[in-house]
Parts: sequence; structure tokens; C-alpha cells
Amino acid sequence: MNSCDIVLVKPGSQKALYGDLSDFKLTGLEPPLWGAILAGFLRGKGFDVLLLDAEVEGWSWEETARQIKNTNPVLAVVSVSGSNPSASTMNMVGASAIINNLKEIDPNIPTAISGLHPSALPEETLREEASDFIIRGEGFHTFPKLIEALKAGEEEFPIAGLLYEKDGREIVNPQPELLADLDSLPMPAWDMLPMEKYRAHNWHCFDDISKRQPYAVLYTSLGCPFKCTFCCINSLFGKNTIRYRSINSVMIEIDELVNRYGVRNIKIMDEMFAMNEKRVTELCNRIIERNYDLNFWAYARVNTVSQRMLAKMKQAGINWLAYGFESGSKRVIKDVTKGYDTDKVMEVVGQTYAEGIYICGNYIFGLPEDDYKSMNETLALMFEINAEWSNIYSAMALPGSKLYDMALENKWALPESWQAYSQYAYKTLPLPTKYLSGGQVLAFRDYAFDAYYKNPAYLNMINSKFGEETMKHITGMAEKRLDRKYAVI
Repeated sequence: MNSCDIVLVKPGSQKALYGDLSDFKLTGLEPPLWGAILAGFLRGKGFDVLLLDAEVEGWSWEETARQIKNTNPVLAVVSVSGSNPSASTMNMVGASAIINNLKEIDPNIPTAISGLHPSALPEETLREEASDFIIRGEGFHTFPKLIEALKAGEEEFPIAGLLYEKDGREIVNPQPELLADLDSLPMPAWDMLPMEKYRAHNWHCFDDISKRQPYAVLYTSLGCPFKCTFCCINSLFGKNTIRYRSINSVMIEIDELVNRYGVRNIKIMDEMFAMNEKRVTELCNRIIERNYDLNFWAYARVNTVSQRMLAKMKQAGINWLAYGFESGSKRVIKDVTKGYDTDKVMEVVGQTYAEGIYICGNYIFGLPEDDYKSMNETLALMFEINAEWSNIYSAMALPGSKLYDMALENKWALPESWQAYSQYAYKTLPLPTKYLSGGQVLAFRDYAFDAYYKNPAYLNMINSKFGEETMKHITGMAEKRLDRKYAVI
């Protein structure tokens, strides 16, 4: 007798993915948004659902497998959709280990892997992993049918979005349709998670670094209409598109997070939130009416924000905007179809600062046209913007991105394991460019990180805006040295 219909599991290992930075608690602990959405949806369909977060519980992969076995599910699912496009592939290490351990202790439990990475590489994932099923896409149409089929004892599964093996043959069903109405989804199953354990990223709470909990994430839209070469986000949806929730639906969830869970720090997960001025203004007005004291952050683009939008977001408590500046080189930006006017960057930066909004700048070293000259241009832009926080990445050919296809076509060196797609792991290996090796790119990225966070102009700015405690937090962080296998020149 099964004790539940489906158990959804978030894998994860802070130490494996973030190295010594995990000890410093630099990183956020993100609640599994996709797991919570699917759990709420399936519960609403009448299924008996459990949701486990191995990362926040600190379970080893072996312990996670034991926890799954104890639930005795009809179907065990490991979901590798992370909190951003780069957070899925690197979690395949944990997903694989959990499935393998579960197969050792109870091979009779049907297993599946879902999320962004298997949606980008469905057939490869089926061949490489011990999982019985691979789920491509969001899962809203696939999971209910699969659970019912398993409960009925069926052995063939003509279900859209599902891949499996039968008698040595690969069965690849077609891409599922997208859910037409996002408002048809119930509240994510936050009640199934230890909400008190999640914490915001350090920079999100620079105004009070000691109060990073409680913390939550939500989305107001799914997908992205843009086609940046390095991004893989739309692999989950099968096409470049964006779908919106109604403002009423979003507000109901915000009310729930604030009033039931005491949340103040919230990440808006939308791949592109600050885009439609009318919609952003309407949502912000509704938040302002509540008179909540909230601390949001959200994604924005240089070519989508306006002064009026910025002012309204600040009023609503959107205190941080993450801009994808990516590179200081016009040539590099044009090559990756980023699609914004680089001459507008400092104008938008000035407008953002003028409204009292902090900036999280996202930069990528090692895009295909990068050489030392262009990477130094990016570093110079970082110093000029002097953002309160900068995410400093090296270019990864993430499965599902055009960059990944280019890497295969051109036989560029790819990381030797999924874990090496992490930005901070020992075996991290970014792409080579047309002019530099992956090791050279990684070495420059680590040099840029060190130079930025030890820059006196930056530290003085942090001290003046947030105080000495936050500045000391950053100087302590900057002392951490990542152990790298490939960061050599």
C-alpha cells in the first residue's frame, strides 16, 4: 500500500556547488518554487502529495533516498528547476545520486527527473540517468496522467512530455502544451515546506545583514520574449514566450506570504519583471495600498525600464533591481543578441540610483567574442557603475541555450561534469572564447571578483550606504579564495 501518490524532491548541495562560500553563508537558500507550484497543483487535483527539500534540510544524497523510500510513493520525482537558468544543470549531480541511491535500496519505486535541464536535453538525460521517466516541460499535463497510469498498473505511457524506455526502445512523446491560464493554478504548497529555514542572498539584506529570514520567492510571469545567446530559460516552455498571472492572483500570494509566514524579503522570480510599465505600475500600486514594509528584488533590462516605473517600484519596496549588463564591449554585446543600446547604460544606472534603488549588476566574462581587451572593458564598466552588488560570472554553455548548440557545433571544450557548470566549484570550466582558453577566462573572472570587492571606492560606498557591519561582511567574504582546477593563465 502506497503512503502517497507522488513525492517531489529538491536536490542540492551548497558545499558541492559553492565551495567554501557555502561556509560563509554568502548564498541564499531558495525555496523550491517549481516543486511548490507542482505540489499545490497536484494536491488541487486530488492527489496525495509530499514535498521534500533535501538542500534546506541538509540531507546527504543517501539520506534523501532513505527519506523518499519512507514515503513509499507511487512516483518519486527529483526536480532540477532552480532559482535561475544556471541553477538546473549543476543540480543534475544531486539528482543522479539520489536516483541511484534510491534504486539501490528500493528498485521498485518508479522515479522521474523533471525541470529545466531534462527539458533541454530530454533524450540525453534518459540515456544517462537511471530514472524510469524523464519529464519535459512544466509537468501540469504530464504528472496527473502518469500517476493515474502507474496506479492502474499500465506499462505503456502515451503521455505528452514523457520519455521512458520500453523493451530497449526509447519512447519519446511529443512536447506538451503550455498551461493556458496561470490563474488556474492554486497557491504554491508553501505549507509543505519549512518556510522559516529559507534565507535571502546576503546582498538582498545589506540594509540589515542579520535579518535574512524569513524569505520567499514568487513569480508574476513565466518565460521571456528575448533570445539572448547564453540563456536557456525557455527550454522549459519549448518556445520563446511570456505568460502573465493576474494582479489579483499575485496579491493573494503576497498576502499569504506576509500574513501567514511573516515574510519581508521576497525575490520576484520572473526572468523579466520590469518590462511592461502599465502592469508593473498596477501591481506596485496594489502593494503600496497594503502598506507592507517589504524588501523585494527583481530582474530588469536597460531597454525596458522608465523613470516612472522606477519611482513606482521603489514606493512598493522593490529596493533592488538586477540588470544584465553582461559586458562593457559593444562588440561582445552585439554578438550575443542582448539587444540593448550600450550607450544607455549609465543613463539608466543614474535613473535607478536617483530613485534610491540599489543595483545588482550581472556580468559575464568569456562570451564568444571576448578577449583580454574586452574583458578589461567589462571590468572598467563594473568600476564605473559601482553597483552595490555584482554577480560576476564566467560564460557557460548551458544546455538549452544557443551557446550550447554553438559549442557542440564548433567542438568547444565543455565541462567534464554537470557539477562543473557551477560558477564556484573546484572543477568549474567556462567556455573558451575565440581568443582565450576556458582556464584563462576563469582566472580573469576570479581576478575581477577580487578587484571589485576589494576596491576602496566600492567599500567606501558600502560603508556610507549600509554601515560598517555590512562592509566588514563583504571584506570577510572577499578573503575567501576559491580552489580552482582550471584557473590558470
